[in-house]
Amino acid sequence: MEPSQSNAIIGKNIKSIRLEMGLTQEALANYLQTTREQVAYYELGQRPVSSTHLAKLADLFCINEYDFYEEDPVKRSIHVAFAFRAGLLNNEDLQQVAAFKKVVRNYVNMKSVTENE
Repeated sequence: MEPSQSNAIIGKNIKSIRLEMGLTQEALANYLQTTREQVAYYELGQRPVSSTHLAKLADLFCINEYDFYEEDPVKRSIHVAFAFRAGLLNNEDLQQVAAFKKVVRNYVNMKSVTENE
């Protein structure tokens, strides 16, 4: 997969999930500690998303980082868990939500591993 193609897929998924959660680009930028313009570049696939930002987004959206590469929106939406409308949450709230979702995602992953033993 070409880097520009993967940037476009990742950007499309970031935008889709952000909108599902009711977040603005500005709110997402504050959470990532970057600019709104940078988020717009990510969503348009014009710039690659740093691994740090991808990890933070995965925590907030409660998905695995590789889910950002999913081209099928149906499969991608299956992976998005605990969606909520975040319009009234501030940056500190988003940090806490992301930390909680990371714990939940890790628990679910560990539980599925132990069930398969």
